[in-house]
Amino acid sequence: MTTRRSFLKTSTVLSAGLMIIPSELKKQKQLIGLQLYTVRDAMAKDPKGTLARVAQIGYNSVEGATYTGDEKFYGMSPSEFKKVLKDNGLVMYSSHYRLGEDKMNGQVMKGTMLHDWDKAIEDAKAVGLKYMICAWLSPEERGTLDHYKKVADDLNVAGEKCKKAGIQLCYHNHNFEFIPQDGKLPYDILMATNKDLVKMEMDIYWIKKAGQDPIALFKKYPGRYPLWHVKDMDKTPQQNFTEVGNGIINFKEIFKYKNLAGMKYFFVEQDMTPGDPFVSIKESIDYIKKNLV
Repeated sequence: MTTRRSFLKTSTVLSAGLMIIPSELKKQKQLIGLQLYTVRDAMAKDPKGTLARVAQIGYNSVEGATYTGDEKFYGMSPSEFKKVLKDNGLVMYSSHYRLGEDKMNGQVMKGTMLHDWDKAIEDAKAVGLKYMICAWLSPEERGTLDHYKKVADDLNVAGEKCKKAGIQLCYHNHNFEFIPQDGKLPYDILMATNKDLVKMEMDIYWIKKAGQDPIALFKKYPGRYPLWHVKDMDKTPQQNFTEVGNGIINFKEIFKYKNLAGMKYFFVEQDMTPGDPFVSIKESIDYIKKNLV
């Protein structure tokens, strides 16, 4: 028989449990991402085996680097690619795309912001993307300040379509956006896009290469940088790419400002490695686990 005393005791225990559970549910596995461009040659030869190897090294998140052209994810349909990710305990919340103003082998590039963008968004949703990123502007897509204003308009339009699908458009910088023209920076024109429709993926290496300060940009544009590329610069005069923690960029200090920046996810990227890229990405994640997360 349930007495009033036993009922109250049981209720108290259950209440205490309910108080604990929500806080436990809030604990999420720390995502450490890899931009797959770093292992592009391996992905081209054996995408499934490469993703398995990336996961074995310790990454649990990846960022895509191919879609434009064949409108597939590394040769796979959205459903097939999503299954491969899941089988390896990986998530892919963001992927790179092209603006599509120039051509590839004389042909219009589909799956770009200017060509067949609706299908690209549909496929992105099927994979589970939260972010679609303009990866870069080719030399033909840069030009004058007036042309950058057109690019900004194109980004706003693409971003509006993404928003309707529940996806955020971002722009990934290099260093050419900081080359002055008539006393103005193309980067400032791109930052004049609608801040809700177009956010930024900061490539920290290229920001430093351009002689800029990541933290100063976070302060100038708070909340505008949900994605980061964590990429280090070596100590040579050539300022080559190097493994995270092996160069001159003070990531410990930069990570202190992640909330101001609005950072949600970050990805290791190393455009070129001195040898086996898998050795390099292992070195980078080891440093990150020990020092940054």
